Amino acid sequence: MMVLLPLLSLLLLEWALIGSCSEKGGNDEQPSTYSDTYYHGPWIAGRPGRDGRDGRDGAKGEKGDPGEVLNGMQGCPANVGHSGSPGPQGPPGIKGMKGEPGGIHPTLIDELLNMTSYLEARLLKLSKALTLYGSMAELGGKFYVTTGQPSDFFMINKTCQEIGGAVATPKNKEENAAIMKLVVRHNTYAFLGLKEGIIGKFYYLDESPVKYTNWYSGRPDGQGQENCVEMYTDGTWNDRDCSKHRLGICEF
Repeated sequence: MMVLLPLLSLLLLEWALIGSCSEKGGNDEQPSTYSDTYYHGPWIAGRPGRDGRDGRDGAKGEKGDPGEVLNGMQGCPANVGHSGSPGPQGPPGIKGMKGEPGGIHPTLIDELLNMTSYLEARLLKLSKALTLYGSMAELGGKFYVTTGQPSDFFMINKTCQEIGGAVATPKNKEENAAIMKLVVRHNTYAFLGLKEGIIGKFYYLDESPVKYTNWYSGRPDGQGQENCVEMYTDGTWNDRDCSKHRLGICEF
């Protein structure tokens, strides 16, 4: 019995120590784990202690090698889509500035001037030649020209129109005198550009009324049978049948 007392005292002391350790470690953050080591002896083994705290971070390691980027194979090209419908017309743009006026090249101007001078010289020579041979008379910008050949009024009127003129028609005393020169030169009578409308009343070929006349005494006297007008060599007028052949004179 005396031998067991010391052992009981040691056992109680161990319990007291274990309880003290449990009270001190009750507020630790880490859960307790059991150790695989057991101590053998005449006493009872206690519970394993708690894990220790994490140690400090180790030194930073060396930088690793860069990774490799693998490019995939290029795909096939896509098909082109259909063209879309045209969009609506946009608003008109801002009006541009007015351009510089165009001009004629100096060389072209010189050529035109030379051509004009040449034509004027040719026309002057032609005018003189026609006047010399009694084929032309000039007055106030008008030209009276004849071929010297007689014809009926209808053919004379047609010929003058085809060449851009009209049958000579005196509208004042001066023009009548200019036409008379050609009549005298060819010593014949010539048709004038007048025709009878109502009996005894004559008009210009554009049907406007006649404002100047130089009728021979007692003329016209055809009473509607002589619808054209001829000029005598003294410059006076007479009504005549249009189918007669007279000198043709064109006016330009």
